[in-house]
Amino acid sequence: MKSPLAKNILKCYNQLMDRKIITTNRKAFHDFTILEKFVAGIVLTGTEIKSIRKNAINLKDSFCKIEDNEIFLYKCHISPYEQGNRFNHDAERTRKLLMTKKEILKIQNKVKQDSFTIVPLEVFLSHGFAKVEIGLAKGKKLHDKREDIARKDQKREMDRASKIRY
Repeated sequence: MKSPLAKNILKCYNQLMDRKIITTNRKAFHDFTILEKFVAGIVLTGTEIKSIRKNAINLKDSFCKIEDNEIFLYKCHISPYEQGNRFNHDAERTRKLLMTKKEILKIQNKVKQDSFTIVPLEVFLSHGFAKVEIGLAKGKKLHDKREDIARKDQKREMDRASKIRY
């Protein structure tokens, strides 16, 4: 019989191993401070999943909005499938995200009260289904971006120096 801690560790490990990351939104990490993350399913049509499996998706300028207690993904570009026929999908259509009502209400309250933004962070495949990780984010000011860049440069130089010494 496994202990509860061992079961929890095994569950977390399986979740990480079953995740194949398709794309990340690096611009979101540069422009926003991510405070909380959520995972949502995506409602897709016919050939969209085939395009996603070929890494033909771009999250660069995309964002999420809550309308009528449902959450939608806007401006997410999924390229049309090359072998698709006349029933191919529209590249930048609005896509519904699948989340529990409790999560949506929690996000909606934070967006209204604290003026957060909902930003997609990455798209990944889990057990054959496309999922998107969204984050509650606050916009960075210019000086915050400069501080982050300076911190990254210092870390990179320290790593280089430690490699040279050893």
